[in-house]
Amino acid sequence: MSSALANGLAGAGGGIIAQIITYPLQTVNTRQQTERVAKKGGNLLVSDASARTQTHRGTLLQILQVIRSEGWGGLYSGLKPSLFGTAASQGIYYYFYQVFKNKAEAIAVSRKKKGVGDGTVGMLSWLVVAAIAGSLNVLLTIPIWVLVTRMQTHTQAEKKIMEGKREAILREASESGSTGPSTIQDKLAQLELIRPHPYGTLNAAKEVYCEAGIAGFWKGIIPTLIMVCNPSIQFMIYETSLKRLRAKRAVNRHGLKNVTSLEVFLLGAVAKLGATVSTYPLLVVKSRLQAKQEIGGNIALRYTGTLDAIIKMIRYEGLRGFYKGMSTKIVQSVFAASVLFMIKEELVKAYLVLAHGSRTLLSTLVK
Repeated sequence: MSSALANGLAGAGGGIIAQIITYPLQTVNTRQQTERVAKKGGNLLVSDASARTQTHRGTLLQILQVIRSEGWGGLYSGLKPSLFGTAASQGIYYYFYQVFKNKAEAIAVSRKKKGVGDGTVGMLSWLVVAAIAGSLNVLLTIPIWVLVTRMQTHTQAEKKIMEGKREAILREASESGSTGPSTIQDKLAQLELIRPHPYGTLNAAKEVYCEAGIAGFWKGIIPTLIMVCNPSIQFMIYETSLKRLRAKRAVNRHGLKNVTSLEVFLLGAVAKLGATVSTYPLLVVKSRLQAKQEIGGNIALRYTGTLDAIIKMIRYEGLRGFYKGMSTKIVQSVFAASVLFMIKEELVKAYLVLAHGSRTLLSTLVK
């Protein structure tokens, strides 16, 4: 097994475990990102007072609210496609990352032999390697994440649609003045009996296709491709920090180069924190584009593309709209990245030990 394939499988395994552990936070964060609330003095029509309340409610309270209203299943909406997407995403990313990393290291060694450089891969090279791997990953896996976003925000979208219908009944009665109180109550009572229909992966796929055809599965591709800089920044920080740590270990009196699991965990956390803070606005735009567009029941809340989303968010919600749920995302992504890095490194080490043992056993048998 090649080192690239080993890293790909290890990355997939680490990603699945990290995703399962942090998925409830991811669900709540996606809902926070797609919630529309007008800035002070803005023209965005949000009559539902609970929308404002929910925006300012703490993450833990939002989790408890989801459990109360939807059960534990609400926190894990879209988990199955998400796990598949995580395995595919991490596997593809780490495979190509290792392939291009090996080439970058080989080029660096070749340049050193020619008297150019010190034989190590520079920061810019790490960025390029991570960017290429990330772009390939995005193009191949974004349809999965469109479905996951739809499934995570389905209940939220259904509630908004029901609120819009309730407001329409009350507005119609107010404007016409001909509908009696009993009739209004009957209509509202009938509305209350309607419950969100079952919503699985196939339902999400059909909905996306009916809305925008095949192109709908690549909604948010522009901000997602731009967000390739997130793992690029993350891996630049991680690889640079890891290289410096190993260099310090190499010059100490024991000459120890090994890095512990805890150190890998902390390096992964620092790297992901830096990447998340710098690219979070793009993540919000991506989630808005991939969520069901009827979520707000208002044309001002529907986006035709990336630029339209950015303009409307600035106009109606202000700059803080781009940072909704960032604290939740930082906790979720930093912890997930730390777990992923730690497990991945341990799996790669286990593979190297097994591979070395197999080669030793094979050579013994041959003799």
